[in-house]
Parts: sequence; structure tokens; C-alpha cells
Amino acid sequence: MTEAGTYVYAITRDAGTPRPEGLRGVAGAPVRTVERAGLVAYVSTVPLDQFGEEPLRRSLEDLDWVGSTARAHHHVVETVAQAVATAPVRLVTVYSGEEQVGDLLERRHDDFVEVLSRVAGRREWGVKAYVGQVAESPLAGGRTGGDPGGRTGETGGPGTAYLKRRQSSLRDRENVWRHAAAQAEHVHASLAAAAVASRRHRPQDPELSGRTEWMVLNGAYLVDDDRSEEFVAALDALRGHGLDLELTGPWAPYSFTAVDLGAADRETADSPGVAGRRRSADPGGTGRGTSADPGGTGRGTSADPGRTRDASDDPGGAGREASGGPGGADSRAHGGPGTARRGTPDDA
Repeated sequence: MTEAGTYVYAITRDAGTPRPEGLRGVAGAPVRTVERAGLVAYVSTVPLDQFGEEPLRRSLEDLDWVGSTARAHHHVVETVAQAVATAPVRLVTVYSGEEQVGDLLERRHDDFVEVLSRVAGRREWGVKAYVGQVAESPLAGGRTGGDPGGRTGETGGPGTAYLKRRQSSLRDRENVWRHAAAQAEHVHASLAAAAVASRRHRPQDPELSGRTEWMVLNGAYLVDDDRSEEFVAALDALRGHGLDLELTGPWAPYSFTAVDLGAADRETADSPGVAGRRRSADPGGTGRGTSADPGGTGRGTSADPGRTRDASDDPGGAGREASGGPGGADSRAHGGPGTARRGTPDDA
């Protein structure tokens, strides 16, 4: 018989929350609940020949596997978050059994309650800002070559002309980036003023974002449900100043529900009578567990749940990147500058 583990998706309060009838998660397994100390963990059973520590190291190198797992994880989290305040747990957090999960709920009760109180009645929105390359950017000042005075430098010979064009190109690139960064600061400050909390994740490189433009802002914003329209209006008012702004959400608050399970896991592993230890998408043991960043860079429930790789500091990390969740490459709006749409978990 294949040894099994208990995969954890999210933590909520036990306040008459509807149970997950028919909800399926990773590997198509039915989702159930573990209840202890007034808290509820949403879990499912997974085979340890795929989710054990060593097999998991290999699986995380398979982007198709990561994407499939992340989509299933994100689907469960978002389904639960539609009904109740939710602290997402980072992607691929596996315990040896339900008793160990229950012990976690009891031991970290106060931490989870604090997080859940902070995000109740609020959702996370993601905003990314992009700027085009020098030749296409309205911030480039209309120059794509030549020296500052507009001369080509041909009189100095081909070598001199090339060097001058190269220097001018680098200056233009630097100017575009500097102006774009200033615009991004303004956008972030304006949106943060319309939110309860905000955080900036490290911009994704084109491999993750799926775009050729430079990403100059990768922000997450915790917004009261009754102020969502106000937040979207604030974003729309910021368009048209040289940046392509991309809006996604609303999502479960990955970036604002961080609960570090590292210490708890060590306690559990060292406690007499407790079998097994947590396995997670962080084989290196960074100790950033329940996300409850998106971004990963802190969308762990810092909103960094679901971060399986260090390819980006976007809490959500690889999980949301693969699933279309906050901070994810597949959550981007497809369209021209200024377009935005509210992503869904099925976008991936």
C-alpha cells in the first residue's frame, strides 16, 4: 500500500463555514476538513511517492507538474475564500496525518486567529506596471540613437560612431528606467492610499511575466470588499502616463496572511510521539510556511504561499505564477497598454 500524507490548502475559523461538498484538489483527491481549537484546515490525501521529500525535489523541476498542482491548490483556496476569511497555506505543504494538522491548529491558534481577523472582509488585488523598450516607450524622449545633440558622430569613423550610438542608447535606456521607476512609485503610493495594506514584490523577469516589456511594479493590495470599486477607479485614474497597468483579482489574501510554520515544524518533528514532519515546496527549509506572499517574496500567507522557486519574489511565488493567481504570469491581462481584466483561477 502506498504511504499517504495530508496536504493542507488553507486555514479558516470554524464559524459554521460550509464544508467542501464535491470539492477536489491536488491529484483530483476530495477535499475534507480537520477541525481543532475553533479553526478549520482544508486538506486532502496525497501519495508520498509523489509528495514525499525526495520525490518532491524531483517533481518541482517539472514545470508542467508544478503548474497542474498549483492550479488545483489555487482552485481550492479561492473556493474557500469565496465563503469565509481564509489564510492560504503555501503550495505543497504536506503533513504525515490529520493528527499532526490538528496539533498545528492548536499550537498556532493565536497566530491564525490574528491573521484571519486582519483579512476578514478584505481581498487581495494585484497590479503590475510595464514600460516598453526604449524605441517604443513614450518616456524615451523621442530619441533612439545618436548623441545628446542629435549628431551621429560619423565624422569620427565607423568605430567612433558605433560607440557614440551605443552610449546614447544606454543613456536612453537609463532615462526610461529612471522615469518609469518614478512613475511606478507614484502608482504604488496612490493605490496604497486606497488599500488597507500593500506590499511590493520583486518584479518578474520576462520568462515569468510572459511579456517583453520591463516590469517596474509588482504590487499587492489588501482592499476592503466595500471599497473595491473605489480601488479600481483609483487605478484607472493613473493610466495614460507611459506605463501599461495590469489589474488582477480579487484573490485570497496570499500576500497578507504570513504565518511562519518553520519553527512549528521543527517543534513537531522533535516532539516525542509525533510521526513524520512537514514536507513542502521548500525542500531547502527556508521555513516560510503558511502563506496565509503572494509574491513570495513575501504573496507567503504573507502572501508567499505557494512559492516553490526563488525565480521571483512574488508571494504566491511559483504557485500563483503557474495558476494565474496573484503575482502570477498567467494572471496578466492580455491586451494593449492600459487594458486590464479581473483574472480567474481558470486563466492558466
